[in-house]
Amino acid sequence: MRVVLLHSALGDSRLWRHQVEALSGSFEVVAPDLPGFGSTPMPRKEFSFVELVDRHLPAAVVGNSMGGHVACELAIRSPQRVERLMLVSAAGISAELVQRDAVMTGGRVVAAVMTRAAAQRERSARRPGMRRITLSFVVRHADRLSAPLAHELMSGSGKPGFLPALEAVLTHRISERLPEIACPTLVLWGEDDRVIPVRDADRFAALIPDVRVEIWPDTGHVAMLERPEAFNALLEAFLAEQPPSRPPQGGPAHAPTGAAATDRV
Repeated sequence: MRVVLLHSALGDSRLWRHQVEALSGSFEVVAPDLPGFGSTPMPRKEFSFVELVDRHLPAAVVGNSMGGHVACELAIRSPQRVERLMLVSAAGISAELVQRDAVMTGGRVVAAVMTRAAAQRERSARRPGMRRITLSFVVRHADRLSAPLAHELMSGSGKPGFLPALEAVLTHRISERLPEIACPTLVLWGEDDRVIPVRDADRFAALIPDVRVEIWPDTGHVAMLERPEAFNALLEAFLAEQPPSRPPQGGPAHAPTGAAATDRV
């Protein structure tokens, strides 16, 4: 099975370093840098995150934050080619309720500041106390991160793709189409997520038919970095589950299964 890992706007494919290493022995793992992040430059013409990732299908798709938003759209557009879907603090629900202009203005300010402060970010990343102060909004225990990983998170909003990604999340609505997702879906959220509220997990659960939800206490916005061993075990178990039987030809694409199961670990 191929597994596609889609990063958030806070960094690039390196945010999945723990998963790429752990999964590569059993799966074909693809962790692309989305346009404007990591080693992928910003295209000179208009582009679609979804269309650029589509070439990696069929696959199981895992997305964090912005990556979760892209993963949902992939599952909606290509129901036969997204085999499983894991959403980790996915964007797309609360984003439809905020004031776009105010958020974009704040995003431009943050991006400008972070772009100019590269040297300071590197120094801050080496100090646990500064990691805690700078990243406490994103990570529950930021002082426990390694310096390279902290630096990557601090650098995200200074990447060329940050503002286009933020605007795409704010303007592209998905909530009314989430019931079209036909594959087994796992929603994972950190109970202490301060970027996207944990209540969004319940909204995803209410809208996606074949879904299971897990809420992790003492965890922030990037569960795959904060609890990598538990995350990898959960993901591998999800990927190993027996696929559901397909409905007869001409039958419904999927049927609601009732209230979603929610686990807190």
